[in-house]
Parts: sequence; structure tokens; C-alpha cells
Amino acid sequence: MTGLWILLGLLVVIIGYGVIKYMAQRRYLKTLSAEEFRQGYRKAQLIDVREPNEFKSGHILGARNIPVTQLKQRLQEVRPDKPVYLYCQNGSRAARAASLLHKKGYSDLNQLEGGFKKWDGKVKSS
Repeated sequence: MTGLWILLGLLVVIIGYGVIKYMAQRRYLKTLSAEEFRQGYRKAQLIDVREPNEFKSGHILGARNIPVTQLKQRLQEVRPDKPVYLYCQNGSRAARAASLLHKKGYSDLNQLEGGFKKWDGKVKSS
């Protein structure tokens, strides 16, 4: 029975941590609908944070590929003075990229709601 209480307590802590992290992220990362994203990304840095093979199979026209796994090493490619529009396949990697950018001082961070799989705009395949 004690083990069950420990497991329940651990579950509450994990869920609580996730909720707190999500609420903090909402302060610095704007999640935009496809229409809102389309209206603003041409004046911003459009970054696809998926892996190169995913990018080659199809990406938003005008996007640069900087995988989230390489972002720390390639930060010099992202200007801190311009808005950053991020997307991945479904949104989780874009949120991780935004967290890293926020920690490095970037402030105008936006992500595509639902990720690339929800995108209905122009796409380019390599």
C-alpha cells in the first residue's frame, strides 16, 4: 500500500511539473493558427526544427532547416532582433526549440499550432 502512495505522489509531482512548465512557456511562446502564422512568417525568420530527412520530404516555402538537435551549435544563424517562427511535425520539438531560444535571450517566439501536419499553405519538396 505504501508503494501505491509513493507512486501516486510521484505522478502528482510529474503532472504538476508539466503544468507549471506549460504555463511558463505560454508567457514567451505564442502559438498561432495557420492563418496567423501565414500572415507573419514572411517578415520573420521561418525555422523548421525537424530533422533534414523530414525537411527534404516537404517544408513550408521559405523555411530554413535548423534541427532542434543542432540548435545550440547553430544559434548564430538566428537573429535575436527579429521575430522567430518555428514549426516541427506536431509542435513538441518547436516548443523545445523555443525554450532554448528563450533561455538565450530571444523574445519574439512563435510556433505553428498543430505543426507541419496541420499546414495548408504552400509547401516545397526537395
